Amino acid sequence: MTLKIAVILGSTRPGRNGEAVAKWAQEIAAQRSDAEFELVDIADFKLPHLDEAIPATMGQYAQAHTVAWSEKIASFDGYLFVTPEYNHSTSGALKNAIDFLYGEWNNKAAGFVSYGSVGGARAVEHLRLIMSELQVATVRAQVALSLFTDFENYSTFKPGDHQKEALNTTLDQLVSWTKAMRTVRTDA
Repeated sequence: MTLKIAVILGSTRPGRNGEAVAKWAQEIAAQRSDAEFELVDIADFKLPHLDEAIPATMGQYAQAHTVAWSEKIASFDGYLFVTPEYNHSTSGALKNAIDFLYGEWNNKAAGFVSYGSVGGARAVEHLRLIMSELQVATVRAQVALSLFTDFENYSTFKPGDHQKEALNTTLDQLVSWTKAMRTVRTDA
């Protein structure tokens, strides 16, 4: 069975740099034959600030947007998060989207592509902690895109050549861990 990995665009901000970054990651990933990659834009789900009365760990969703989000996320074996760094962390929109669910994330793998003034490194640090709580294995490699060197005028995405290699290393690790985590889910 083919591995399915979501490339999750973790920003909803108007004029966001993340759209170009996510499309770049998706295009490179689509050239691979070891998994299927699908771009998932959290903006398409129009998730409000968390509005479920019952905690996500119960898996009992009352809102149609939560059910749609749950079905989409549950359909994947792994995730490549594309995140900005806002105020030394990930975007509030991505954190909110993650918090809507629990079991759908469990026993899967995640990798990260980040962007910001210091490559979005602090956003990924926080996402790794969040993923740990959700029982998601994170890969060591990551792509850290600098607003100073990988974007022209801080807005036009022009990644350095070395970033493609960094992405492929991240994807190699993500595919390997996604395969491993699938066995955890099927052996349970």
